[in-house]
Amino acid sequence: MNSIVAGPDLDSASTAQLVEAAAAIATTLAQRPAPESGAACMELAEKLATVIDQHEHALAGLIAVVDRTGEMKASGLASAQAWLRCHMGMREGRAKERITLARQLPRLQQVRTRLAAGALSYGYAATIAVAVQRLNDEDCVAGEGILLQAADEGVSADKVAKAGNKIHDLVNQANDTEAPPEDVRHGYERSWLVRSRSLDGGCYVKGWFNAEDAAILDGTMAPLAKPAGSDDRRDLAERTAAALTTVLSKGHQDTRITVIAHLETLTGSDTPGRLRDGTPIPAAQIRRMALNAGISALILGSKGVPLYLGYTARIASKYQRQVLETQYDTCAVRGCEVPGLLCEIDHVDGWALGNSPTDIDKLALCCGWHNRWKHANPEQMQISQGEDGRYVYQALPPGEKASRSRRRSFDQADNPWRDDHHAA
Repeated sequence: MNSIVAGPDLDSASTAQLVEAAAAIATTLAQRPAPESGAACMELAEKLATVIDQHEHALAGLIAVVDRTGEMKASGLASAQAWLRCHMGMREGRAKERITLARQLPRLQQVRTRLAAGALSYGYAATIAVAVQRLNDEDCVAGEGILLQAADEGVSADKVAKAGNKIHDLVNQANDTEAPPEDVRHGYERSWLVRSRSLDGGCYVKGWFNAEDAAILDGTMAPLAKPAGSDDRRDLAERTAAALTTVLSKGHQDTRITVIAHLETLTGSDTPGRLRDGTPIPAAQIRRMALNAGISALILGSKGVPLYLGYTARIASKYQRQVLETQYDTCAVRGCEVPGLLCEIDHVDGWALGNSPTDIDKLALCCGWHNRWKHANPEQMQISQGEDGRYVYQALPPGEKASRSRRRSFDQADNPWRDDHHAA
């Protein structure tokens, strides 16, 4: 590593050299104990936080190039966000925030300049980037000014974020001397809806509907959101959520929920079951659900549905898919979070090569993008198989070839799917 010292050499050093120098300093600093003085620690912490914010500016520039060039796809990653999660260990929310900042900084001249100089924190910069991402370039300039003014006035980043949720209205108020009525100010714009998962398996929903979509929503939901009777103690928000569920499930006519449970649970045992994503379901609730549910075994004998089709069929059956959706919550590729319900069925060893029959223990769920990538880059896909029979795919970087010998093979005795009837 070339050493970097303070002075003119910093200006002539390459980006790679500066990153190496920053890494070396960070490594040494991490090993130093904090001073005993609380006042000194406060001062140093504030200065270090500013440096970290400036590093975030540099990181955003690097991420922007990777995102723009699609370099991460050579390593089997579908997006820059997946790269940040898989290779850099970021949580999904953090990765999404950094991608948004990287994409929006070129449009945010003031934010870019102040973040690079250490005059604006990363928290404010990321908040502003998220707020303006749906604005056109002209409104983006106005929105940036409004939110920066709030930051300069000492408004917390959380409150700036709340202002960002109404940035369309704030920009229109700033641009119009006589603002139109609130209900027509947006005009006809695209509706949007965002949902994020909570820790208990639920989700939060936030969005905005244009006038036409709002009319459809109101016309559909309003009749269903009325109180069910004098003893209905739910508030309007709770009734509206229930109404939305009713509409989406069509009165539960088309509801499809897979619950995994032991046979003993259905006959009185207290052993809980689970959803595909691992969410536990109490035994008593499973028995209530089973009263109106279709029940099918996951491991079937010779008189059940065949799960071993050999080479007689290339397309997996719906029964095989049901089993695979129970096994795979998400795409088989490590780090890919596409839900199994939206994945394709992949022949592990490749049907085209004649090595992989359409048998349940030779199939896995793989999202469309990774399924095509695996076919085009077979040497870069490391495949292993766990004790539970589930395959795990690992996309390798260019130049690194997969070792097929690492795959665990099952014999007839420990194969979790086959039985004597299928062995014949």
